[in-house]
Amino acid sequence: MQINFKKEVLPHLLGIVSFYTLIVLYFSPILFEGKMIFQNDILQWEGSAKEVLDFREETGEEALWTNRMFGGMPAYLINTEYPGDISRVVISILTLGLPHPINGLFFGMVGMYILLLCFKVRPEISVMGAWAFAFNTFNMLSLEAGHNAKIWAICLIPLILAGIHMAFNGKKILGFAITALALMLQIRFNHLQITYYTLIVILIYGIGQLVYYSKEKRLAEFGKVAGILVLAGVLSGAGNANRLISILEYGEYSIRGEKTLEGNTQNESGLSKDYAFSWSQGKLESLTLLVPNFSGGASQEDLGEDSHTEKALQQNGVSGAQLNNFIQGAPTYWGDQPFTGGPIYGSIIMVFLFVIGMIYAPKRYRNIFVVITIVSLMLAWGKNLAWFNYTLFDFLPGYNKFRAVSMALGITLFAIPVLGCIGLENLFVQKDQKKKFKAFLLALAIVGGFTLLLILLAGAFGFKGAADANFPEWLSKAIRADRKALLQKDAFRSLAFIAASGLLIYLAIKEKTTYLYATLGIAVMVIADVWTVNKRYLNDASLSKSPSETYFAPNGADKKILQDNGYFRVLNLQNTFQEARTSYRFNSIGGYHGAKMRRYQDLIDRVLQGEIGQFVQKAQEGNFDYQSLKAVNMLNTKYIIAGQAENAVFKNPEANGPAWFPSEIITVNSNDEEIKALSEMDTKTQATINISEFEAETGAGTVKLNKYQPNKLEYTVEAKEAGLVVFSEIYYPAGWTASINGKPAEIIRTNYLMRGLMVPEGSSNIIFSFEPKSYFKGSFIAVSSQYFIILLLLVGIILPFTKHPKYGREKG
Repeated sequence: MQINFKKEVLPHLLGIVSFYTLIVLYFSPILFEGKMIFQNDILQWEGSAKEVLDFREETGEEALWTNRMFGGMPAYLINTEYPGDISRVVISILTLGLPHPINGLFFGMVGMYILLLCFKVRPEISVMGAWAFAFNTFNMLSLEAGHNAKIWAICLIPLILAGIHMAFNGKKILGFAITALALMLQIRFNHLQITYYTLIVILIYGIGQLVYYSKEKRLAEFGKVAGILVLAGVLSGAGNANRLISILEYGEYSIRGEKTLEGNTQNESGLSKDYAFSWSQGKLESLTLLVPNFSGGASQEDLGEDSHTEKALQQNGVSGAQLNNFIQGAPTYWGDQPFTGGPIYGSIIMVFLFVIGMIYAPKRYRNIFVVITIVSLMLAWGKNLAWFNYTLFDFLPGYNKFRAVSMALGITLFAIPVLGCIGLENLFVQKDQKKKFKAFLLALAIVGGFTLLLILLAGAFGFKGAADANFPEWLSKAIRADRKALLQKDAFRSLAFIAASGLLIYLAIKEKTTYLYATLGIAVMVIADVWTVNKRYLNDASLSKSPSETYFAPNGADKKILQDNGYFRVLNLQNTFQEARTSYRFNSIGGYHGAKMRRYQDLIDRVLQGEIGQFVQKAQEGNFDYQSLKAVNMLNTKYIIAGQAENAVFKNPEANGPAWFPSEIITVNSNDEEIKALSEMDTKTQATINISEFEAETGAGTVKLNKYQPNKLEYTVEAKEAGLVVFSEIYYPAGWTASINGKPAEIIRTNYLMRGLMVPEGSSNIIFSFEPKSYFKGSFIAVSSQYFIILLLLVGIILPFTKHPKYGREKG
């Protein structure tokens, strides 16, 4: 079979080269200078994963559990590798060796390029759409924050839809394989919220195809393709069988699972509405799609020189460092979210082309992507569209497990360039010049006119932000004036891009230039547009040689605690439950994770926060009442950190130690009774037992921890009397097993969330081991499915180049 290199290979090769080049240019300090992005969430992850990573390096095994955060929790959602998993190798090959996480942006461009080609969009337009998709601010802000899994999950959506579209257009084998591969990789990155949004995209696309096939009276064919794609979805899940089984098992015991306390005001399972919808985008804030600084940009922006705020501060006697610091971090944001790293923007040119797509794209695909855009915006508005989103939250299966609904805007910024590029392609192929010109002018008038209105009517928005309440009226007024100026400046910028891109399309329609040159010119403007906006937030200042070395460099407090080689936990009073720096070196009762264990979150809310707050209040008065820290002591918290210096470390003499015999058992009948008793009792001498689930009696003796590993603890017990031993370890029934002198023993839950054992009289050797069946049971299914998907993909790619009677390009 003859292949025309110039037409069939070169354009695609140049497209791939352009994707790689853009990544290299934007992130050159990472690739050539060894710098890294200062990603707060990744630094917190590194702290939380340190014990697991060290254990893997030292033993070659998986810990599966870590004691470094929240008293102890499974490591499935932190860092776990699964036996035989080849997905990491596949990703490395497909992204040409680019480092994580920027390789996700490259893969996103490749996926979007393939998707647009599937919609018969010419290569140069497809390249432009790929650039716009990967370099939108949603991706770059997520990258700066360290939301690497989210970026990858979003960037896999185009390839997932490309596979589905291929299957509906006759390429069933290749479409099946691509869908299965892309969805398998998305599930691998374990961002279930984006996967949920992906399923919504697929559902909307499927409904659009169903309507079309129904009108064509081809429902049987639709059913056949849909069935094939369902199998692809099942196969993608099978490729992650062990991962999914483990995560789903943990989900039952996490804050996303069933509630344990009747007094909780939230729904029966999942998150509370307040928590889930705290990051809801305002309806007006969606206008950042047209004007980046419509809502003031990030929560803090540098206003530069000669701003209204600077003049107001100077007039009121503020100068020097105080003036500069305020101007460089001015509270410019006036949107509805608690704070933001920047606006959601994917180029005003793409919005312009999107409107062209609404006019010129084939009706079937126009409807699909307009609906996807509208639905994603409605999801992102969250509590600001309560009737819609609260209904979904209450009735849509699994939807109440997710938070930060504004991330649905990643779907918006996927749909806009798809329809925009389809629209431009169909505008260019339209032969009726009069009709073509009329549609072009209508789109230009709509987008350009609306942007112009934002400039002229900017004063009507008010520009009042949540931060204004902290300032005197004269300063708030100046800040609002600067917010207005930021909006108008960016609106003029958007208007210029609309005019310039419109001129190129006009010249192409009038045959003053070729469609190729016009497209290339528009593409350059698109990348210039998003590039310059992104550089406001993710730039050279965001990069450093080794942020982790700096962040985790031992301070005086660390060095003092490191002198103790014993087994204990640490309480860091500085942002206790939202930081994992402490976890880098020590077992912490705090941490940083969005899926804490449900019972531990209950302990935080009902006991720990109040207990710690009262202790701090007394300590500030000079009274260090360590005995009052009943639950903190129960967690074997030997050190309390109040700062970075050596003298900011306080040794707690009342820590209960690794394990102990209580002298009294308080029996309860419910979880609510138990946590109430826990907040009042002496954890050294008393223990609770929920008699509806467990039985126990008091004993007496001593317990010594002999050996510690994150997934295995060994103790020696000298019991004068048989009875209950309480261990300062978190109870988790799905994987932890215990043996006494080599014989299996039942682990009892005591003190609401601690482990307990009934120990016989005399000397005993106790071993706790974490060997969850869920980790092992899906390995064979996962590995065999992954290899099958890769094999099928190779077959799907090779078949068109054969003489196969059905799939080959040369028949028989």
